[in-house]
Amino acid sequence: MTTDAPVKPLSAFSYITFDVVGTLIDFEGALLGALREIATAEGRTLDAEAALDLYRQARSQPGSGLFPDALDDAYAVIAAGLGLPDTPEYRRKLVDAVGEAQPFPDSAEAMARLGTHCKLIAMTNARRWAFEKYSEKLGNPFFAAFTTDDTKTEKPDPAFFQQVFDFVARQGGSKDDILHTAQSQYHDIGVSRDLGMTNAWIQRRHAQKGYGGSIEPAAFTRPDYHFHAMAELADAADEAFK
Repeated sequence: MTTDAPVKPLSAFSYITFDVVGTLIDFEGALLGALREIATAEGRTLDAEAALDLYRQARSQPGSGLFPDALDDAYAVIAAGLGLPDTPEYRRKLVDAVGEAQPFPDSAEAMARLGTHCKLIAMTNARRWAFEKYSEKLGNPFFAAFTTDDTKTEKPDPAFFQQVFDFVARQGGSKDDILHTAQSQYHDIGVSRDLGMTNAWIQRRHAQKGYGGSIEPAAFTRPDYHFHAMAELADAADEAFK
């Protein structure tokens, strides 16, 4: 773990908010797994980094739709870039695979531990139907959850965060009681800093270059807490709450 001092101790927080897709759920693994199957069926070898680059391009386009339904259209961009057929069956395969993406190996156990210390709130750019699948695979650890179907907007829009602030205020807390936890610099870490939150960056791709399937931020934001895995955050919280 690395931090920028001074930083509030983890024991100061009553709530932990989480990005879900990419932080707790391995959507890149599901995305690439489905694309490898398609490429193999077409006698091709998948270039994983090229596929992720094309996915980022597709998701960066205005009006690209809500996740993971938007993978229907994103597949068209990926297929064109990789020379794969664009068929309804392959589009559906990609949406279904990502909708059924699995948690990272440490996610469920870490969330169970963190839930003994704080109330856990999901903040996801996924639609409710996909989030419910992800939550079940995580052991349904959340006290509350906000999806794009609920907020009618996507992170990094500050309005998404404001709805969570309002909810916490109704519980008697404030944004100062929240630790925001995420892997995406673009969707979460930068905006949470701008909004005055304390944040924890889960750098899932610490052993890899680039931002993978996440949109690259205009500028890197140094987080308050920096971990390589959810298990590291849970370990730090267990120690802090002793």
